[in-house]
Amino acid sequence: MTTATLPLLDSFSALADATRCRVLLLLERHELTVTELCAVLQLPQSTVSRHLRTLADADWVTSRRDGTSRYYTLAQAPAKLQSSNVEPGSSEGSAHAQIWQLTREQLKGGSGAAQDARRLERVLARRSETSQQFFATSAGKWDHLRDELFGDTFYLRALIGLMDDRSVVGDLGCGTGIVLDALAPHVARVIGVDASDEMLTAAHTRVAAFDNVELRRGALEALPIDAGTLDRATMMLVLHHVPSPALALAEAARVLKPGGRLLIVDMAPHEHEEYRQQMGHVWLGFSEEHLHRLLTQAGFTNVKIHALPPSTSAKGPGLFAATGKKLSP
Repeated sequence: MTTATLPLLDSFSALADATRCRVLLLLERHELTVTELCAVLQLPQSTVSRHLRTLADADWVTSRRDGTSRYYTLAQAPAKLQSSNVEPGSSEGSAHAQIWQLTREQLKGGSGAAQDARRLERVLARRSETSQQFFATSAGKWDHLRDELFGDTFYLRALIGLMDDRSVVGDLGCGTGIVLDALAPHVARVIGVDASDEMLTAAHTRVAAFDNVELRRGALEALPIDAGTLDRATMMLVLHHVPSPALALAEAARVLKPGGRLLIVDMAPHEHEEYRQQMGHVWLGFSEEHLHRLLTQAGFTNVKIHALPPSTSAKGPGLFAATGKKLSP
């Protein structure tokens, strides 16, 4: 008998006990704690723990810690079968899978398995009772509690993950690179454009860890990007700085592929005249009608504009988000 055969036979011998087979049938579908297994199997903790140790020693189950709990599950690939003595995909590994398949089929037809399944449903239902009770009494304060724990914008950054990971995106007027930093993990390439050397320096520092971000110096009215390069483009709080918004939007359309989308975030009309001197604003916001006309004239369709809910800590004018799709030729 070879040295590789002994661990395999040890592994199979763990299935000689009917209770251990019931445990594996449960753990194949769900991660369960010892306490939960006790409830399903209607056995004392010492007995269940002993069976789990035997199964773990034979590499039939694995476990992981979650806080103060430990969850057990069926092992996908027993470690002993991956030793230097056993080739991947060998007959030993195949036999292991076949033995479990035969064992599982035998167990499924028994009344014990059906009773275990019914008790398991009740055990799993109890897991959600605490959460259900919490939300039943906390709907009115949940938003505040969630914001207190995680901030009020965590989901916005996460939603970027819905973007196509093959996309090339341009952040037009990238400033210090906050949008570049959010986009880079989720897309193929990001091109940041800004007219300020100082802003580009700050952006370079922020995105230094990414190898798919390219920074270019240039004006929005004459973008240093070839026509039809971008799948998506953003203009975040930059259009009010541009002397000719119509020209900047036409340039955005030029560098987008047919069907590409532009996202603009900017200010609604306001009366803060001091912004012209303090921050170099050229325009005191844009009305929905005005921006809709500019986007349409630049070659965008499916234009949508909506006001963004104000942050409780924000002191500036209201913001809007506008999107448009570049017309196909």
